[in-house]
Amino acid sequence: MKIKQFEYKPLSHFSYAVVSDGEMAIVDPERDPMQYYAFAYENNAKIIAVIETHPHADFVSSHLQIHKETGANIYNSKKLGADYPHISFDDGIRIKIGKATLTAMNTPGHSPDSITIVAENGDKKVLFTGDTLFIGDVGRPDLREKAGNMTAKRKELAEAMYETMLHKFTNLPNDTLVYPAHGAGSLCGKNLSDAASSTLGNERMGNWAFKEQTKEQFVATLLESQPFIPSYFGYNVMLNKRGAKNLRKSIAKVSFKLNTTAKGLLVDARAVTEFKKGHLKGSLNIEATSEDSKFETWLGAIIAPKEKFSLVIEKPQDLEMILHRVAKIGYEKQLKKVITLPKENLIADKPLNLQDFKAHPDQYTIVDIRNISEINEGSFFENALPLPLNELRKTAKTIPTDKPIVVHCAGGYRSAAGASIVEKVLKDVRVYDLSEHVKEFNS
Repeated sequence: MKIKQFEYKPLSHFSYAVVSDGEMAIVDPERDPMQYYAFAYENNAKIIAVIETHPHADFVSSHLQIHKETGANIYNSKKLGADYPHISFDDGIRIKIGKATLTAMNTPGHSPDSITIVAENGDKKVLFTGDTLFIGDVGRPDLREKAGNMTAKRKELAEAMYETMLHKFTNLPNDTLVYPAHGAGSLCGKNLSDAASSTLGNERMGNWAFKEQTKEQFVATLLESQPFIPSYFGYNVMLNKRGAKNLRKSIAKVSFKLNTTAKGLLVDARAVTEFKKGHLKGSLNIEATSEDSKFETWLGAIIAPKEKFSLVIEKPQDLEMILHRVAKIGYEKQLKKVITLPKENLIADKPLNLQDFKAHPDQYTIVDIRNISEINEGSFFENALPLPLNELRKTAKTIPTDKPIVVHCAGGYRSAAGASIVEKVLKDVRVYDLSEHVKEFNS
């Protein structure tokens, strides 16, 4: 049994291929299936199964496209209520992949329809845990109150997660490998490790969810200080329940224009430095220049599902990249067009006089756009207004305009988006992005 882990860093997402004796299964695939096809070709394997551990909230899966292009069966829990052709994969049901056996376990907690897959070949045992068991944590239970075939309240799911952790993994040995669907940086949990895999023995020793505790203690810990829920999460759950359209055909419908402008909601995906040199009035800067840029997360947090928008890129060769990144969360349907900008009639941002700001912070209105959980851990500036970025398009109008405004986050990436939002919402007031200089105040 050969296992390949695929990582998509901007969403901290792990997907998997299992190959044995010329057959292959794919677990929790991302939107673009080509890498799985390439792996199957390299290993002379036929893709016969694609398995969804649950309908994902933070990315769009390619399970339906894989089914249509390869003939592979889709497997998931019957509790999911999937609208696409599928085979139920619940407690005790087994799939043969060559000489390997994949067995389903219902492991509710993150969602009512979550499953964990036990893969076995000889003495080797592997767990594909989806968003149930992470390295160092477990999946959050508060994403399915308003989305999916089965809605469930967070307390009910937290209690279900307690039962899952208490009973479901008991009979598996300590050397069982654990492969989750996410790592550190994902919003599907709050304290995920940087590690990409672990063993069940290590998790039993180091993961808080395996510690001896009452149900009440477990539930309280799990529900406490969960990160915000981006607006696109519920939309992705429903999209994955239906099955997404073919990626190639879907992004091909988006028009592209060179050296032009656009009306309506406009997202500028260029680097912050380029945006500040010159941009269209009212555009929002959500940078998508590297794997460290959490573009998908913030696009889906700032722009609502089905809200029409256009995109600015730096150069034509960035087109394919940006279309694929938008499609990771299923937003290509609402993307009107992608453009590059002309050289003239652009607005440049004036830089903040950092020395004056340091000397006279009281002469500025400071806006803290970090998440509530971050703000609760402490402030950078006394009297800063706490207005988290994911709600800023609605709350920016409450910011006083009698002083220049300085927007900050924790490291510099989010504040560019925040400053551009505030500048769009408020008129006749100077707005500054503190950017990476915020690190000079983190003492």
